[in-house]
Amino acid sequence: MKHLKLIVLAGALGLLPSAGRDPNRSDSIVPNDNRIPVGSRHGDTLEIHLEVRMGTWRPEADSGPAIEVAAFAEEGQAPKIPGPLIRVTTGTTIVATVKNALADSTIAVHGLLAHPASWKDSLVLRPGEVREVRFAAGVPGTYLYRAVLGKHAFDRRIDNEREQVSGAFIVDSPGRSAPDRILMINIWGTRVDSPEPSMKYRNALAINGRSWPYTERIEATTGDTLRWRVINGSGRIHPMHLHGFYYRVDARGDGVSDTVYDADDRRQVVTEVMSPFSTMAMSFVPDRPGNWLFHCHVGFHVVPQSRMNPPLPGSRDAMAHDAGVHMAGLIVGISVHPRTGWIEPRRGEPRRLHLFVQEGRPHNHAPRALGFVLQQGATPPRPDSVEMPGSPLILTRDQPTDIVVTNRLREPAAIHWHGIELQSYSDGVVGWSGEGQHLAPSIMPGDSFTAHLTLPRAGTFMYHTHLNDIEQLTSGLYGAIVVLEPGQRFDPRRDHLFVAGWDSPAADPPRILINGDSLPAPLELAPGVTHRFRFINIGAGAAVPFAIYRDSSLVRWRRVAKDGADLPAHQAGVVAARQAVQVGETYDFEFIPEPGEYQLVAGAPAKPFSVQRLVAR
Repeated sequence: MKHLKLIVLAGALGLLPSAGRDPNRSDSIVPNDNRIPVGSRHGDTLEIHLEVRMGTWRPEADSGPAIEVAAFAEEGQAPKIPGPLIRVTTGTTIVATVKNALADSTIAVHGLLAHPASWKDSLVLRPGEVREVRFAAGVPGTYLYRAVLGKHAFDRRIDNEREQVSGAFIVDSPGRSAPDRILMINIWGTRVDSPEPSMKYRNALAINGRSWPYTERIEATTGDTLRWRVINGSGRIHPMHLHGFYYRVDARGDGVSDTVYDADDRRQVVTEVMSPFSTMAMSFVPDRPGNWLFHCHVGFHVVPQSRMNPPLPGSRDAMAHDAGVHMAGLIVGISVHPRTGWIEPRRGEPRRLHLFVQEGRPHNHAPRALGFVLQQGATPPRPDSVEMPGSPLILTRDQPTDIVVTNRLREPAAIHWHGIELQSYSDGVVGWSGEGQHLAPSIMPGDSFTAHLTLPRAGTFMYHTHLNDIEQLTSGLYGAIVVLEPGQRFDPRRDHLFVAGWDSPAADPPRILINGDSLPAPLELAPGVTHRFRFINIGAGAAVPFAIYRDSSLVRWRRVAKDGADLPAHQAGVVAARQAVQVGETYDFEFIPEPGEYQLVAGAPAKPFSVQRLVAR
């Protein structure tokens, strides 16, 4: 490794016991909110002293369940999850002393080197060994450092997860940086011998060392600019979704290198995919007060079953009225307060729709068949009628719309209007959406709730359950929203919706349906004209790749929008017709077919979820 200097502190092997500490004693691990950087400065040099040692981590309440894990610590201080924050200005030289205080594991430390860098470079320390490394901080950006126990590379297929041995590494530009917050995802997990499928894996899912509802609440005021650096310190994929607002993606990185986007390339999204050990810089300006969420959109990462001690089968936690009970895991709460003089914008006369939450006869692999059914005309739908996906909602930009949701199930219901900029109380998170004591209720059996939608932009969106998520979502409680420009009409001959959802929560690998079907009928396309393809993924987890082939070759289409927002010019344009759509994302493309036959493939070409013939004639 470049600039590596071995300090022989004890004998020719450089081995040293943990002086001054009982190696059998386990320290309590402190959640790290990533506000205070580690180390001491001497001119342009920062000295840091890190250890990897065992500790007791309680990712939920201070009195909650505990696990013994390895974690980073500053020498002489309690270990932290995430590890101590390294934050310097470019031009700084870092002198880092790293000690492996573990009794029985060699560690490989990655990321302590000049940026940009490579994950292939590592600092290997045997038990008790101490090493010093000196390097320049490098290019400004958002990075991370981490340790792998027992080997040079982590393999989740055979190892228990120990990604909590990681920390944030920020290199700032010269001068005063705008205030920001650092949110780091850390996960611990192990397999459990249990006959219950939902309890075969025990997790600790944390953001800055805590799991919802114990994660930090972020306070803001309308008009504030919130700048966050989000770091995925885990080996899993996390589509990070913000309720109520768009956020701007300012930079993306892979943990050891970073790319700051030019102003024209900064896309607006409501969901951004964080691959393992990746980073993101984001910003947004909340213009409406209320409670909001920023969370991973993988269903299994935000439900009660993601607690360290999940509820037993038959529990009704997933249907609780308390947001601290029906959700858990990778969630951060944001409370936006109105600025002095802030006035709620006036709404015009709303269009009124009536949507029913219903259950019918099971007809696929899911044990239940649930659906959202929109009333057409003066007569409500039959109570047992079900559509999968739910009825598409075709709305108009700037036309206020009230949707009366009537629950005909025998359990509570709630709907989140995903990607829609709206009042907090209508956002659909039971016991959280709203302000103060005025919080959104469950829609109880036989009761109704009116959601007030404001619809400031045209695009492709979705709506879905936000209660008893895994069961209700995989049973069909989801649907598409298309918001059109004023004066436009939805033409299904030119405008095509493809909604991906799961068919049953238990299958491994999951069964994925496209528009409620695995064997869709052929779709006729008018040749020589522009068709808009709108893709939505609202499964419980896993990306769905979509592609269009003619014979065995990919055709080309034009990228138009993501999450309902037009893409920047450099990210739009004509590209090969292939796109992976993660959970919680929508994508829009334009395709002009020539006469002939095509195939729309959902999933891997060798083993697709669905293949639909497209016939242009």
